[in-house]
Amino acid sequence: MRDLVLLAVVIAALAVSSSGQDAADAGRVAIRKVIDDQQAAWNRQDLEGFMAGYWNSAELTFFSGAHESKGWQAALDRYQKNYQGAGHEMWKLEFANLRIEMLGPEAAFVRGEFHLTMSDGKTPHGLFTLVFLNFPEGWKIVHDHSAGE
Repeated sequence: MRDLVLLAVVIAALAVSSSGQDAADAGRVAIRKVIDDQQAAWNRQDLEGFMAGYWNSAELTFFSGAHESKGWQAALDRYQKNYQGAGHEMWKLEFANLRIEMLGPEAAFVRGEFHLTMSDGKTPHGLFTLVFLNFPEGWKIVHDHSAGE
């Protein structure tokens, strides 16, 4: 009888562990889709589509170099000025070496690289870290820290 109880406990623990892993895998897949959708939007020159991956809130934070901007609209305005303003272009964006670490069922930490390919052949690139939260409308970036060369 004792062995039967022990076996039941082990099976239950494996089932709980497996369901937790399934949720983490689903979170990683959903976050990867957000990032892939952002890359596709950028490459079709759609900044609003790119920004759909960010939390549309005044509490969104974005660190770049020594500059901090706060809020979804401020981030959009900055992107428009730097990539769609006179004399600027958006180039081609590619994300690489993504590492998605689930911090729980509702939060994740993402690290990776960005690579831009300009029309003149230059390739600015850099590193980023993102914090994602899972909202009723899906996974959104609540903090972005990007550093480029």
